[in-house]
Amino acid sequence: MPIKLLRGLTLLCMGVIFQLHVTAQTIWENPKSEAYPFLTRMANKGLIQFNDLILPVSRKTIYEHLRQLQQISSSLTSTEKKELAFYLQEYSRAYHTIKDTSNISFFKKDAYGRFRSFTANEHTTTLQVDPIIGMGYIGGSDKAVKQYSSGVDIWGTIGSHWGFQIYFRDFNETGTGFDTLTQNTPNTGIIRKDISNHKSLNYSETRAAITYTWKKGIVSIGQDHLQWGYGQNGLIVLSDKSPVFPYIRFDYQLFKWLHFNYAHIWLNSNIIDSGRTYATGNTVYGGQRTYFQPKYMAIHSVNITLKKGLTAAIGESMIYNDRIQIPYLIPILFYKIYDYESTNSNNMSGSNSQIFFNINSRNQIPKTQLYGTVFIDEISVTNFFNTKKRRNQLGYTIGIEKNDLFIPYFSMGVEYTRVNPFVYRNFIPAEDYTNHGYYLGDWMGNNFDRIIVTAKYHPIAKLSLMARFQYSRKGGPGNLIQQYFVQPQPSFLFDLQNKTTEFYFQAKYEWLHRLYINAIIQQLHSHDAILNTNNIANTLQLGISYGL
Repeated sequence: MPIKLLRGLTLLCMGVIFQLHVTAQTIWENPKSEAYPFLTRMANKGLIQFNDLILPVSRKTIYEHLRQLQQISSSLTSTEKKELAFYLQEYSRAYHTIKDTSNISFFKKDAYGRFRSFTANEHTTTLQVDPIIGMGYIGGSDKAVKQYSSGVDIWGTIGSHWGFQIYFRDFNETGTGFDTLTQNTPNTGIIRKDISNHKSLNYSETRAAITYTWKKGIVSIGQDHLQWGYGQNGLIVLSDKSPVFPYIRFDYQLFKWLHFNYAHIWLNSNIIDSGRTYATGNTVYGGQRTYFQPKYMAIHSVNITLKKGLTAAIGESMIYNDRIQIPYLIPILFYKIYDYESTNSNNMSGSNSQIFFNINSRNQIPKTQLYGTVFIDEISVTNFFNTKKRRNQLGYTIGIEKNDLFIPYFSMGVEYTRVNPFVYRNFIPAEDYTNHGYYLGDWMGNNFDRIIVTAKYHPIAKLSLMARFQYSRKGGPGNLIQQYFVQPQPSFLFDLQNKTTEFYFQAKYEWLHRLYINAIIQQLHSHDAILNTNNIANTLQLGISYGL
């Protein structure tokens, strides 16, 4: 190699090293991002090892996997290569910080070709600001709803270890047939702002986090959803059904094959604490200062890589109330044992515990994901097979998805979920597995089963088509006497409420970065088992939005 060329390459490399600083900051990425299904597909094909058991993951993690795919781009289809280049533009900024440079830019592309509304850099401190705006229409059977939303998405870094983010989006719906409760759908539950206004529906979503990151770990304080497990239209352990909640989160990669996660979560019990509620001395808004019964959740799990593409996870959670208990702030404590010892096994002073498991196989069968989750709320091991005394209050999900079936970028999946009666419920209402009255787990609650068949196709880059068939059966909630004292316990699907068949189609196109065009067609056939009536509901949703 000529000396001048060698010298030039050396100077170039030194310049890049001086200008670009590889950061360790964490910015959590919204699970609604289309980057997640892209990386899931790549993992199912065995091209990367993507740990998405717990969401959200960081933008840095997403970027690292994109870089791995870039190095083996010859294994990708032409559509996958286009999507890879598109996502690299989005996530490169979260991984590299320009050093010794101070600048502010408005409505310009960054160094990676991604259009940014506002960017500020000063040494190792960065700030990104993007607006959020959207509009949509929901029409069909007894529905004619116009939806508008606006907000802001802010994230940035400070130094080599700190990250921060703020997300706010305000929604307003007008028309007829808007859903004020969102109880019987997989959509995230809402907290309505003005319950006296019957002509419109107004609610908002606020998420934020401050993170500190080092080589093997992350500590985060924020407000967001935490999701645990796998599922096509619901998660039985932790889902995004309930509104967001404040949390402290700790992630640690103890070994390359072992990942540990812990979170302490502040929940809303929806139960008024009459002992703390007092009169204000006036008649404004009823004249009472109202307090809700405090409610908390501690959850931890380990995810173990058994071999390439095969992982197993086990976790434990505890719902408790009244006051914060320091032992539940200890990430590695066995919470169930502590609960027994601290309360002398007194149920009336104890807390509500759960245990859950997951197994996930990717590319053990070529281009296929197999997964299963078990959630145990209460179980009697000694009476597991005793038809009279057993208390098998548990749920499970099993599923399979095959990628590149017949043609590239076409996949099909089948999934079955069953949750037995009384799961998520407790005789102490403040210890139900809920937040703001919405289930923390599957949106259908308990005493149900559901089978789902999905087909997904990407005919061109950034356009995703998804068709879903879903059949579900839902039983009654029962009562506490049935839950704790009746032997044998009521059978699965007792007091059958309804049977529902759903046909669902969605087309989603990310035209530009974070600019989405979305269309949904849904038909629901429901049979009311109590009234013995049938109903068909058709829904059409159209929307365009900038921002997730």
